[in-house]
Amino acid sequence: MRIVLISPKGPLYRHRGGIFRRSLRYAPLTLTTLASLVPPELGAEVQIFDEGIRNVPLDLDADLVGMTVITGSSMRAYELSAHFRKRGLPVVLGGPHVTLVPDDAQRHADSIVEGYAEDTWPELLRDFTRGAMKPRYRQAPNLSLVNRPFPRRDLMPKHRYATTNVFEATRSCIHDCEFCVAPAAWGREPYMKPVEDVIADIRQNGSRKIIFIDLNLISDKEYATRLFTALIPLRLQWFGLSTILICKDEPLLELAARSGCRGLLIGFESIRMSNLRSTRKGFNRPEDYQAMVDLLHRHGIAIQGCFVFGLDHDTPDVFLETAKAVVELGIDLPRYAITTPFPGTPFHARLEREGRILTRNWELYDGQHVVFRPAQMSVDELQRGTEAAWKYTYRFGSIARRLRKAAGPFMLTLAANLGYRHYANNLHKFYTCDWFIGPEARPIVEEVCR
Repeated sequence: MRIVLISPKGPLYRHRGGIFRRSLRYAPLTLTTLASLVPPELGAEVQIFDEGIRNVPLDLDADLVGMTVITGSSMRAYELSAHFRKRGLPVVLGGPHVTLVPDDAQRHADSIVEGYAEDTWPELLRDFTRGAMKPRYRQAPNLSLVNRPFPRRDLMPKHRYATTNVFEATRSCIHDCEFCVAPAAWGREPYMKPVEDVIADIRQNGSRKIIFIDLNLISDKEYATRLFTALIPLRLQWFGLSTILICKDEPLLELAARSGCRGLLIGFESIRMSNLRSTRKGFNRPEDYQAMVDLLHRHGIAIQGCFVFGLDHDTPDVFLETAKAVVELGIDLPRYAITTPFPGTPFHARLEREGRILTRNWELYDGQHVVFRPAQMSVDELQRGTEAAWKYTYRFGSIARRLRKAAGPFMLTLAANLGYRHYANNLHKFYTCDWFIGPEARPIVEEVCR
């Protein structure tokens, strides 16, 4: 049995013609996890294609094709699925987009998988081998991450990524931010792997620098304490994701630093408290940002700080105001996104009720294109303002000012900043009005873009 697993990509990430350089990309974990879950008795040969690094051969030889789909890559996934199904190859779709809007995906596949696939993917494969594959599989309510096989990282070409040393300890997040996919797709109850399983995976991999891709590594503080304590003897350097609430628990922060934490991605989201309250992220307080950045830096932890534009309390002056604040704060690696109403989220439902959704061309739902009508500015102001914030933040002078306060290894931080400088200075190639307006949306927004 030959199984091909594919991660299709949208315009910002595609291998040819995309915007990202290799230095900004680490190996995805989903496909290697799916490969590890293939029942051994099937004797299957598994091949992986990540379109972020190489093209998918359209003449591939397979018995079954599986794709993991986010909203921004769904149009490409549907395109590939149509091609392979026309050739007689059955296609299975899963991932966040499929979980959020299963009926959208169902008509493009022979079968879909909703939710996490630890139990349903092996079930689907066994059904397939006996000619009884069902059109839809749903995550079992009693899903457990205990005693699962380690991801098949050996199937990924290491030389094509910045790193393949990617790990996961927990899934989902306890918070309920209006625009976030996680609570809508998977709920707010975190799933946790046994700490000893996480440590064993790290040990067998043999890496000393790793990335945790957990959406919020401190969702369960008791679990985080046990994990960080167990990491200390490994003498690692690790990078992960957390909310800013880690700064409210200094013993936990100190333990994270002792365990080898050298960088955290943190969603600051906005410098305006009104935005944070309205999107259910009121635990972020802009007046505390400087103290928290300084605290993380004192513990030797670099910050990738994420901000979103287009929230309802944003006005046209928010872009430069935010960019200047970011430089003053000394955030090591800032990142900006346009608020995106992903289907299935409360944010999308609200904007749809208000008649503000401009397009359902899912390829544009990538966090860098405007797909809705902003409350206090035009579509063009939001698009151009986001680009201006990127450019201001990644001017050489701004980089130099931020790096004077940086906590991470200087050369690594500098390389990452130069990579994002390339990104900032090439955004104009990707979101002109002609690019971001799909044919079905053009009559609605052509006046705004003129």
